[in-house]
Amino acid sequence: MKGNEIRQRFLSYFEGHGHKVVHSSPLLPANDPTLLFINAGMNQFKDVFLGNETRDYKRAVTSQKCIRAGGKHNDLDEVGKTARHHTFFEMLGNFSFGDYFKEEAIEYAWEFLVDELGLDTERLWFTVFEGDDEVGPDDEARELWIKTGAPPERVLGFGRKDNFWQMGDTGPCGPCSEIHYYMGDDPSDPEKNRIDLVNGPGDTTMEIWNLVFMQYNRTQNEDGTFTLTPLPAPSVDTGMGLERITAVMQGVKTNYDTDLIKPIVEFAAGLAKV
Repeated sequence: MKGNEIRQRFLSYFEGHGHKVVHSSPLLPANDPTLLFINAGMNQFKDVFLGNETRDYKRAVTSQKCIRAGGKHNDLDEVGKTARHHTFFEMLGNFSFGDYFKEEAIEYAWEFLVDELGLDTERLWFTVFEGDDEVGPDDEARELWIKTGAPPERVLGFGRKDNFWQMGDTGPCGPCSEIHYYMGDDPSDPEKNRIDLVNGPGDTTMEIWNLVFMQYNRTQNEDGTFTLTPLPAPSVDTGMGLERITAVMQGVKTNYDTDLIKPIVEFAAGLAKV
């Protein structure tokens, strides 16, 4: 399956479930001084999440062009060290603005990956926010994954670094639930398809999709501390790297070996005569 087909299947799947297909916004934010570049699919919907803007749809789906080369989400230092990081990439995402929440988001993700793309469930791992002093554990998301079909031992809890998402120091944020995929040869081998590789070293088990449950707005106080206040309506913001899911579907070990990137590398190599 080619990368362009995967993108279109994602857009068509969610359009068929009542989502408005919205074009990728420009890489330079129009009216947001907190960002130099667009770094996530939700950026163009920031004011919708905050309740400052309304649109004629409650559900959206996009394939957003992103740059992560600085700020809170910076992949620049990882490029060339891992098989999955880029400074420029496309992020597939579905969004709910006070329409549906955790249950539907998890059901959609499972159905798209397992039923639409045919991923092997034995290769999938799921993570949820385990809670801290500020926000409690996301037991609801854990129970929903198990209800949907995930084995309980494959639903893991992690802290704020991995499972609480925010676009910057301030703005919409909330606990998130990630889906990871084992890229190795034998998923039935417990010595290879291991729990410690989820959010662990190497590229054998890779995060492919992040479901963010937008519940709060983080603001900075005059004394430099931060405050979380509930958003007007709990919402959903998801992000799946097109290059990563394409590597999964094409059975290659790095994003650079996909049909989205390899021709560019080969063209550049030809110009360099290497």
